[in-house]
Amino acid sequence: MNRYAPVFRALGMIIMLFGLTMLAPLILSYAVGDGAQTAYDEAFALTMLCGALLWYRYRHCKRELAIRDGFLMVVLVWTVLPAFAAIPLMIQLGISHTDAYFETVSGLTTTGSTVLANIDQLPMSINLWRHQLVWLGGMGLIVLAIAILPLLGIGGRQMFKAETPGPMKDAKMTPRIAETAKGLWLVYLGVTLACVLSFHLAGMTWFDAVCHTFSTMGLGGFSTHDASFGYFDSPQIEFVAIVFMLIAGMNFGTLFLAVTGRSLRPYLHDPEAGWFVGVTLLSIVVVAIYIWKDGAYPDLDTALRHTAFNLVSIATTTGFASVDYAKWPIFAPLWMLFLSSFATSAGSTGGGIKMIRALLLYKQVYRELLRAMHPAAVYNIRVGGQIAPQPILFAVLAFGFMYMVSIVSLTLLLAFTGLDIVSAFTAIVASVNNTGPGLGVVGPSTTYEVLEDFQTWVCIFAMLLGRLEIFTLLVVLTPAFWRK
Repeated sequence: MNRYAPVFRALGMIIMLFGLTMLAPLILSYAVGDGAQTAYDEAFALTMLCGALLWYRYRHCKRELAIRDGFLMVVLVWTVLPAFAAIPLMIQLGISHTDAYFETVSGLTTTGSTVLANIDQLPMSINLWRHQLVWLGGMGLIVLAIAILPLLGIGGRQMFKAETPGPMKDAKMTPRIAETAKGLWLVYLGVTLACVLSFHLAGMTWFDAVCHTFSTMGLGGFSTHDASFGYFDSPQIEFVAIVFMLIAGMNFGTLFLAVTGRSLRPYLHDPEAGWFVGVTLLSIVVVAIYIWKDGAYPDLDTALRHTAFNLVSIATTTGFASVDYAKWPIFAPLWMLFLSSFATSAGSTGGGIKMIRALLLYKQVYRELLRAMHPAAVYNIRVGGQIAPQPILFAVLAFGFMYMVSIVSLTLLLAFTGLDIVSAFTAIVASVNNTGPGLGVVGPSTTYEVLEDFQTWVCIFAMLLGRLEIFTLLVVLTPAFWRK
């Protein structure tokens, strides 16, 4: 294992860095006296101790991380950190390790599925911790680490390549990766502050505004209330959420360029942004008219309001709900879940295969149709005015295949355990796409608490698979990865 010693050294530093994030709920717990102080004291001490011991053991093992190290680093971060994050939940709430780990994986992967009931009664610091995990996971703890760890003598280029979602990973916004990471985080922080202020002005308390902003920007879907946004029943609050969910569903790299250049022009040149907004708006109109005609709501305005919020929420893989949309005609929630598979942009905090891959897959299929008619003709696939290289096309095709295989095989696995097929299928789709609520027993008005431990672990694996974009996780699980 000595060949991976630099990885463990870096992991030790990241665990200690993660431990520091526990100070926010710890301070809040002491300030409001919600009774969770001991849980955070113990969790903070244990996290910092483990991180320090790991770093100390491998402190002399310094070298630039290779590609293989990058993949292992990413997988370790996304599997190890939730275990430490789960400690306060286990101590304070007395829930099992499986449920606590599910909750924290759901937070860090920005899925938003929950096993907790009576969320309104939870200690304030526990609610803050849940939402903070979504916010941190949104941009990616790896990116945060890249901005800070170079100061400690660790290069992060390979880590960034392994973590960054989307097929065109090598496109550089700034020459140095650390600068890019810092730039992205500054933009992310700026939009977060704007969202907090907007929610508060729309009628939320400061605490609710902060928590729901963390969920909105991370597209995570956690709420401080069992009824989610139905608790507020406010068109103004829902409108704010829609705006910021749409912002978070688009490439933060584009937002970074738009902010630094003080122009919206980057969005006009972004091949995904137009399709994302267009598909989402068209879907809102079609679904609203459909459920209104079906009699779900007495007037079109009400249908438009609820459709706009819930469809944007699911399409962006957030997972908020203002009503129980599972009671709508079955086409509507199924279409919303389908949108969650591809609507969000690469470089956003959303899940699914991403719009860029969907575009490339569509163009590849169209090219094959043209080739069938004109075998001798040469057709190039262009995205954003650039010809897509063949290796990227092959990688996207492989990703699409593995995405379908993952959903089918994991659905069958859940069905094998006795779960009904609607619940099994939608639970896996919602987990792989990092959406949150499914249908059936895991619908928007219920929680994942109904699942057995084995079913919960299947969903945990599905969430990690989706967040790490399938190949990052599968690469580490292949025997070839561990051979010299």
